[in-house]
Amino acid sequence: MQYRKLGKSGLKVSEVSLGSWLTYGGYVERENAVKAIQAAYELGINFFDTANVYEKGEAEKLLGETLRAFPRESYVLATKVFGQMGDGPNDRGLSRKHIMEQCHASLARLGADYVDLYYCHRHDPNTPMEETLRALDDLVRQGKVLYVGVSEWTASQMAEAHAIADRYLLDRIVVNQPIYNMFNRYIEKEVIPYGERNGIGQVVFSPLAQGLLTGKYSSAGDFPADSRAAKLEGMRKGVTEEKINKVLELSSVAAELELSVGQLALAWILRQPNVSSALIGASRPEQVEENAKASGIELSVDIAERIEQILG
Repeated sequence: MQYRKLGKSGLKVSEVSLGSWLTYGGYVERENAVKAIQAAYELGINFFDTANVYEKGEAEKLLGETLRAFPRESYVLATKVFGQMGDGPNDRGLSRKHIMEQCHASLARLGADYVDLYYCHRHDPNTPMEETLRALDDLVRQGKVLYVGVSEWTASQMAEAHAIADRYLLDRIVVNQPIYNMFNRYIEKEVIPYGERNGIGQVVFSPLAQGLLTGKYSSAGDFPADSRAAKLEGMRKGVTEEKINKVLELSSVAAELELSVGQLALAWILRQPNVSSALIGASRPEQVEENAKASGIELSVDIAERIEQILG
């Protein structure tokens, strides 16, 4: 496993990281979830991601319980705040009240004294950014959060956050968590260039397009029984015949390199120096093992050009 710096910070994270969205504490059986986390750690993955809203805290509980078997200093733990966690008017967003209460609740569920990375799960237009950043800065000063990040923020929103942080000497955000894969490349236009100029790394989620880039789907109407799309209706919308045909072409390129198409897709993402880590989901330890092998793979210029032609 290879490691990269998290943005401009000195923190090093594994090129492949393990997330818990739609998996742990949810439809994945507990035993398989625990084995997947353990396998990731043994393979050198040191970066584990969750959020308070994932299964209403159950993902945090499972992840925290499993990771307690390992020395706390040996892994990087991330969680998030923003989403709806109750029925009250202050149970959502990035107000100081919600951030403080949810950070303490997340730490309790994780069984941890601190999280290495605390994300603003989305941008909150209803809360002054200064209020949000000052609350996060206080958590950093208290030692409950080591680094601050955001998820799916635009380049202009991150620029505003940096300007406010610099004006008031608040802790700067060092990472953004956007969606990024061969079929969703919006961050290449503005987000990655901003990150490169300003020291914000990208920890990208859905690098395999929610399983589509593993080659498991043979048609847009045929979903394997063990796939997420078979269990979760919302995931079926992104599976189209056009994309499946492109995956078949990519599989041929991968075969020439003696890689799986999933490993090729992850290596393609990691070609971006501004990407700090590719965040995978896994329902079985075997999936973690296969994806982890993508770390360190370098694609030639010729292969990169062939991939571009396939993707169009």
